[in-house]
Amino acid sequence: MPSKPSKVLLRPDSQAAAETPASDLRQRPRRLRRTAVLRELVAETRLDPRQFIYPLFVVPGTNQCQEIEALPGQCRRSPDLLVAEVEQAWQEGIRAVLLFGIPEAKDPEGREAANPRGPAQEGVRALKRALPELVVMTDVCLCGYTTHGHCGIVGENGEVLNDPTLAVLAEAALSHAEAGADFVAPSDMMDGRVGAIRAALDQAGSTDTGIMAYSAKYASAFYGPFREAVDSAPQFGDRRSYQMASANRREALREARLDADEGADIIMVKPALAYLDVIAEVRAALDRPVAAYNVSGEYAMVKAAAACGWLDERAITLEVLTSIARAGADLILTYHCREAARWLKE
Repeated sequence: MPSKPSKVLLRPDSQAAAETPASDLRQRPRRLRRTAVLRELVAETRLDPRQFIYPLFVVPGTNQCQEIEALPGQCRRSPDLLVAEVEQAWQEGIRAVLLFGIPEAKDPEGREAANPRGPAQEGVRALKRALPELVVMTDVCLCGYTTHGHCGIVGENGEVLNDPTLAVLAEAALSHAEAGADFVAPSDMMDGRVGAIRAALDQAGSTDTGIMAYSAKYASAFYGPFREAVDSAPQFGDRRSYQMASANRREALREARLDADEGADIIMVKPALAYLDVIAEVRAALDRPVAAYNVSGEYAMVKAAAACGWLDERAITLEVLTSIARAGADLILTYHCREAARWLKE
């Protein structure tokens, strides 16, 4: 009489495996997550300091480093101390900066923006002397130069005048190019400003000066700390008549295409975190490099939460920047530049 087969005792995981069709077990995504080296090997999105653009604030004078309370770790610097800061960033792998000039005097039309001896222009000269290979970009806008804080010339009824503003923006951009800027970055959101600036640069022989256009710049609550940094809050009304409404996505594609047609070399989306879908759509729609600005409010939130011990600052910063790159940004403007560069090397 044949003996009874012995009873096989299965562990719970073996039991589950025995009840799972073999075809399903051939697909195990966790195989690619087993070790840190494997995870890095198959990463779909990679961060590199060479993707970063470092936003910096420039003031007149020498030996000036004014801390910005709403942007912990950031300062307004005179050109001499600007050079020292950027030389350290260069050693950490950062290859591009974006300068915001903060003038001594303002006027209703922002004419000081085109002063060839203004802080932005002097900052460009100082950086190009010290680091000729550095990519130096300059913000082109009037909000930090006007007494009323708007990004363009204001008419008698308080409206921001589009076409008269273009000439002032073009003059400012030309002064930056003459100082040695590699790229000018119009952030005003006036219609036609990319074309006006491109024409002015080309007519002056600055055909190699590029344009990084703030193409999809939203009217956002995330700009508060920046406005403190440059003293550019509007003295009346708001900027919703020229910056984009946060509800709109298709309009961002229209703005991006218009700027590309007018001669923009790089297209920017600003802010980044609340507009990752827009970054992705712009990336899919255009063949130009796409930049995204991880703006002051996004930076300040991380810093504040980390200071309270609520977040792991290193982990959350790298996660945020990775999400921006994953959405499709080729370039990331961020105040986290230097610390992120150091963390990526660890």
